Amino acid sequence: MACLMSRTGREMQRYNSSGGRQVVGCIPYRYKEDNDGNVSNELEVLVVSSQKGQALMFPKGGWELDESVEEAASRESLEEAGVTGIVQHELGQWSFISKRLGTYYEGHMFPLLVKEQLDLWPEKDLRRRIWVRICPRVINNNV
Repeated sequence: MACLMSRTGREMQRYNSSGGRQVVGCIPYRYKEDNDGNVSNELEVLVVSSQKGQALMFPKGGWELDESVEEAASRESLEEAGVTGIVQHELGQWSFISKRLGTYYEGHMFPLLVKEQLDLWPEKDLRRRIWVRICPRVINNNV
């Protein structure tokens, strides 16, 4: 059974050599199933609402000292979106400044092949989750 509490606080946070907080995120995805349980080639990604507002985003949060980057990505997907699965190869890194605090961050992003969607998860009462269909033209770079 999954832990139903999110980690809080900054005591265990990782920072890069420039002092930027390191965060990790996932793009949870699945191949849609029909009513009979047959898997199609139709791809969906999962987005969650932000805690303070109606913005939609991929799950992300702090990378802590006692976990690998992949473990952090998996944990954030569980805490914020209530999904578990297989963390795959890193898609890339990016740097950004928080709009709210003006703080510098370094982010790492991973795809997560969803294997289970939980009914109860740590931030269930704080966020909405929405599965969004990806247009095949986007996948094939024909946009």
